[in-house]
Amino acid sequence: MSLDAEAEQETVAGLHKAPRTNVTQNQGKFRTHFNFPGRNPPDHEDHGYGPLSTVVESFMDPDTLIGMHPHRNEDIISWVPAGVMRHDDGDDNVLVTDSDHLMVMNAGREFWHEERTNPEDPPLRMLQIFVRPHTLNMEPNIQHEPIPDPVENEWRHLFGPEGTDAPLFVRNEIDLYDVRVGEGATVEIPTAEGRDTYFYVFEGELDAGGETFTEAETGLYTAGEPLSATAREESIVVAFTIDPDAEVTRQGTIGR
Repeated sequence: MSLDAEAEQETVAGLHKAPRTNVTQNQGKFRTHFNFPGRNPPDHEDHGYGPLSTVVESFMDPDTLIGMHPHRNEDIISWVPAGVMRHDDGDDNVLVTDSDHLMVMNAGREFWHEERTNPEDPPLRMLQIFVRPHTLNMEPNIQHEPIPDPVENEWRHLFGPEGTDAPLFVRNEIDLYDVRVGEGATVEIPTAEGRDTYFYVFEGELDAGGETFTEAETGLYTAGEPLSATAREESIVVAFTIDPDAEVTRQGTIGR
């Protein structure tokens, strides 16, 4: 290998890769893998990273019920790329989240809900994202909205702070994007001034910044310069642009 090729393989400054998490819970028909973005960089004292507390890879078998339970002082986002997640709550909402819809529970002072799959539903793998709000005990709120159809190799903007053009909002300085990347295609990882970027490979395999990321591996990018990613195979990726200095609360039921 030439010196130039070796240089191309060096990890770019500010890119911190983490393997698939080993922090898991197995409740039989419901299994969770907890990704803590603050664990990507070395010597980071917080398990979360600014407003982003936790990204949970969740598995639900058909005919699974997670009974009515409360959340407080956290925003919980349900991202379902395939299959269905069924939701009932204390406000009499009966909702189905799937690849065409996104759900955000702004739990505020308290919000009760349950999740389930029906016997005829397919096995479900999804992400449940926990965001730390900027203020405690706000008014609870639920959002369940259609999202734009995906366009290959183009990022969709799915949520952002209140007042942005994203379909849904969270109560802090963080935005979510997703993309489906065709084999061999290259996309730019989302970046923004004053923000760092955390990304998660939900499916597939891609090269970025001298590293290869496979399914359920993550990267935290803090340099702010453009960062391209090339898919070795068809891939689905989510990315968060995060203000690491945003004011946060740490009293969420799960996303502390």
